[in-house]
Amino acid sequence: MDLLNVISVEAAENLLIKNFSDYRLNTESVIISEAAGRFLASDQVSAVTVPSFRRSTKDGYAVRSVDVSGASETLPAFLMLAGEVNMGTVADYKLKPGEAAYVPTGGMVPDGADSVVMIEYSEKLTDDEVSIYRPTAVNENIINIGDDIEEGCTVMEQGRKLKPADLGVLTSIGLTEVEVFVKPAVSVISTGDEIAGPDEDIKPGQIRDINTYTIAAAAEALGCRIIERVVVKDDQQLLTEVLRECYAKSDIVLLSGGSSVGVKDYSLQVIDSLGAPGVLCHGIAFKPGKPTIIANAGGKPVIGLPGHPVSALVVFGILGRTLVHLMYRTVPPVESWVEAVLSENVNGAAGREAWQMVRLAKSSTGYEAVPVHGESGLITMLASSFGTVRIPLNKEGLSKGSSVRVYPL
Repeated sequence: MDLLNVISVEAAENLLIKNFSDYRLNTESVIISEAAGRFLASDQVSAVTVPSFRRSTKDGYAVRSVDVSGASETLPAFLMLAGEVNMGTVADYKLKPGEAAYVPTGGMVPDGADSVVMIEYSEKLTDDEVSIYRPTAVNENIINIGDDIEEGCTVMEQGRKLKPADLGVLTSIGLTEVEVFVKPAVSVISTGDEIAGPDEDIKPGQIRDINTYTIAAAAEALGCRIIERVVVKDDQQLLTEVLRECYAKSDIVLLSGGSSVGVKDYSLQVIDSLGAPGVLCHGIAFKPGKPTIIANAGGKPVIGLPGHPVSALVVFGILGRTLVHLMYRTVPPVESWVEAVLSENVNGAAGREAWQMVRLAKSSTGYEAVPVHGESGLITMLASSFGTVRIPLNKEGLSKGSSVRVYPL
């Protein structure tokens, strides 16, 4: 395979889809209170109707709309009080013509009533009589049986990432536990003789490990669990041993560094030895992040990321997002962006798609996208950026004043 025979970003994502759409994660049952942020392993079908009774959405009086037709402040409707509904109890009577019943918000609407008039538009005259100062329409201020959820309907589909509000839906249909996918197990490996741990003394020519921390945190944010985070020196035998050990217990292996064409860059050979079909591509037409490796090692994904911190994190943001959502059997969320105006000219990258880091500044007309300049090894460049502006393949650049979409990091 020719080194750095680059493919487009879209082609790289399609490689992941083609090779890992059928990857199967295990599942587990978790209690609802611990399910936020987890991904559903199956469709959730309601065995009940919600609500199971007619409920009032306002504090007020349940009435027959015909009895208050034409009611106004100058000519109110006078109704007899048939009773008062207490929260959590059954309204065990039926309104007759000319009657009303007090109902609190969320309380059961008694039979015979077809609407609720807000308490602000009423006045209790005696223990037995109330005056109503405005008309109502049928079903006004009422939630009917099944308005929220009907028995037998699918309330959520497999692959959904559960939000706090989703837990309310699940508990409303009587669930105390839910089946979710087990979080993908991820190993993050950083290679290089120049890499030192954060607690080690730095020698001339060395830098502290950044990538295992940033990449691991990015993977966790996508819903993964980190089982290994390790730095390996430039030794092919040692890298082979560590990579095979991580491969055996991981769903995804991420390797940063060692993907370029230097003499000591063994990653390509070591990754390719893990299992067939092996390396699928070496090189993406993308800046930052050209020397990226994508491999299918016996059915497991192995991604070789660039060693530069910015490049590694941005590339993982693209490929990792696609890969994790494939494993959870869902699709990535709809892309979001902020509309802004470029504050200065930015250059493209010949033969590659380019992503320009920018920060956002408030302007009189909205937002201004201010380019953040620096080499891909400068982690502060990424930390100070809000997002990226994408410059299409083979486009020379974008002009100052151009309207652009800024994609949050």
